Amino acid sequence: MRQSMRCWALGIPLVLGVCSAASVSAPEPVTLTETGEKLKAQYAATLAALQAEIAKALPAVGEGREAALPAAREAFRKAEADVAAAQAPLNKIEEARALVGHAKGKWLGGAEKGLAEAEAMRQKAVTPAEREAAEKERVKWQADKEAGLKALAERQAALDAAQADEPKYIQASQAAKAALAAAEANELKAAKDAIAGVMPFLSSDELDAKLVACVVLAQATPRGLAEFAQQGREQEALVGELLADGDLMKQMLVADGAKGGKYGHAMAIYAAIQKASSKAKEGLFQRLALAISLEHAVPIAQSNPEADTNAPAVVDPVKRYLHFEKAYLDGELDPAFKSLSAWEYRMAVNGDEPDHILAWGREMLRNYRPDHVLNPDYGWRYSGAVRTDVRYGSQNVKYDRPELQKYQNIILNGGVCGRRAFFGRFILRSFGIPTVPRPQTGHAALAHWTPDGWVINLGANWGSGRVDNGPDTIFLLRTQARKHPADFLKVLRAQWVGDALGEQKYNGSREGSGGLWSVMAHFAQKAIVADAKSLQLAARGTQLGEADESAETRAAAVAKATVTDADKRIVTGPNGAITIPAAACGGGNQLVKSFLGGQQMICGGPFTCVVDVPKAGTYALTARVVTVHSDTRLLLTPNDAKAPVDMPIPFTLGAWQQTAPVEVTLSEGKNTLAFTNPTAAFALKDLTLTPGK
Repeated sequence: MRQSMRCWALGIPLVLGVCSAASVSAPEPVTLTETGEKLKAQYAATLAALQAEIAKALPAVGEGREAALPAAREAFRKAEADVAAAQAPLNKIEEARALVGHAKGKWLGGAEKGLAEAEAMRQKAVTPAEREAAEKERVKWQADKEAGLKALAERQAALDAAQADEPKYIQASQAAKAALAAAEANELKAAKDAIAGVMPFLSSDELDAKLVACVVLAQATPRGLAEFAQQGREQEALVGELLADGDLMKQMLVADGAKGGKYGHAMAIYAAIQKASSKAKEGLFQRLALAISLEHAVPIAQSNPEADTNAPAVVDPVKRYLHFEKAYLDGELDPAFKSLSAWEYRMAVNGDEPDHILAWGREMLRNYRPDHVLNPDYGWRYSGAVRTDVRYGSQNVKYDRPELQKYQNIILNGGVCGRRAFFGRFILRSFGIPTVPRPQTGHAALAHWTPDGWVINLGANWGSGRVDNGPDTIFLLRTQARKHPADFLKVLRAQWVGDALGEQKYNGSREGSGGLWSVMAHFAQKAIVADAKSLQLAARGTQLGEADESAETRAAAVAKATVTDADKRIVTGPNGAITIPAAACGGGNQLVKSFLGGQQMICGGPFTCVVDVPKAGTYALTARVVTVHSDTRLLLTPNDAKAPVDMPIPFTLGAWQQTAPVEVTLSEGKNTLAFTNPTAAFALKDLTLTPGK
């Protein structure tokens, strides 16, 4: 039976109860019982008392300092608008250049290519029908060429006219950008001046216990807590335990609080995890347990094949914790996983994939593309699989298999920007790397953690997208400020004050959004980042969002292996079977370090193997392979034979598997096995020739 999302909404741990599939729907409004009403009044009174105490304890912000910041922010907004206006004519010139480039390249280049192909058709034509078809192609491409020449002349004229004033536009843009930099510096100075008056307060933890309790009550709401607590003594006790534990509440808020303000649900998950594992009480496992509790307080719907009617409707948070605990202890996660914060863990454990698919993702990549697992460049570690193996285009999506899970289908059949970004985030989560969706206008991309900061894959640079429904620059600023935990606590205290007082949150807009303390929290972050001179990592794969991946681009994603003579050694077994390692084969394919030991080959092109056999005769040839694409075939030609041998490569779904044997006839002594381009890439560990009886 499917477990219902409503079960979690009512505070019942998934591991303790099962609901019917029919009840999977939005939770119905909860009516407070008499006990619930009393609890709501109790929580509301506590909240009101804390708010009053906090308001009384707050330092005054000088009127001059407070007034200077809005004025500086307004000046910055005007400077931003001036930059946009100054840049507009330069953008038009760039558009005109792009149109000229298009006419010269894709338009005329495509026409010339078409004409060449038509000429090749004419030369090969034997029948009148073939000659007629070739002539039709020539006429079509000649007309396209003439249209391209006309368009090029018009576009070049427009570009020449626009370029006449380009120096003036460049000068105006540079002046506007300089004014913007000065306005930004003035804004930051005004913010620092405003913050300076309250810095002693923000630097002290004296009010933290009351602040965090107040914020938890405000975010959860007295009614929300009462709805949870009225279910029984156990739930009421969990709320009481939380509100009495200042350190735990502070840890929760440092990690950005419970999803949806569901602190009661988070406590239920946290208690269930600690009951399920003795390791969840300290160190990285306690941070992991906390992260899962906060992130899964609102249930995460689990993606499953439609045919799998017995799959649970939502991700089980306790099982999700146990999955990552075991994966870490087994050495399957990224080495940096142990050092992540609870806030960072949240973005690694919140996927919609079932736990067994996370395990599949790790096994598949270790088997099929170990170079992505071992890549020293964290910018493309793991997510590089999108570049090399998630084919761009939607034409094959219709072939998705119902027996496969969503992410297995994506690497099988490819997709456009959305599916590619989904797979990139999935494979990062599989290895415990935090990642977030980062859509931009008309395109999907992702951002993920690295030891040097967060980086974008498959999209434009920071400032072009959104994270959590806000500008991605706000998210980036937060990641940079969090690298300085002691200073970031000052940011959080300002934020907590704003939350406690019910202020509007700053949302990244420069239209005056946010109350005073929320705005000060934002600028406190900016001050931290400015003083630390934090670096912003450039986006990776900005050109890979669309269908322009070349063979050279894909090859650049491959880390080559160092090959020794031992790696190339061909071995003959007691039964006469000859094993040829991939490293002994030649061709343009890449050798990479294998988790099985030695090397393995990424086969995307032709390759050859030379082998000495002691006796002429027929041999059964098999290969140890991994595939993630279906219908992969090879043609094998032994010793320049006239008839090649068809060698099907099985669809292994990321697991190592032997191919079905094919029969080849070999001569005594040296033999050359030549393999053609495979219809799809696959991984090869070795070939085995077993003599016939």
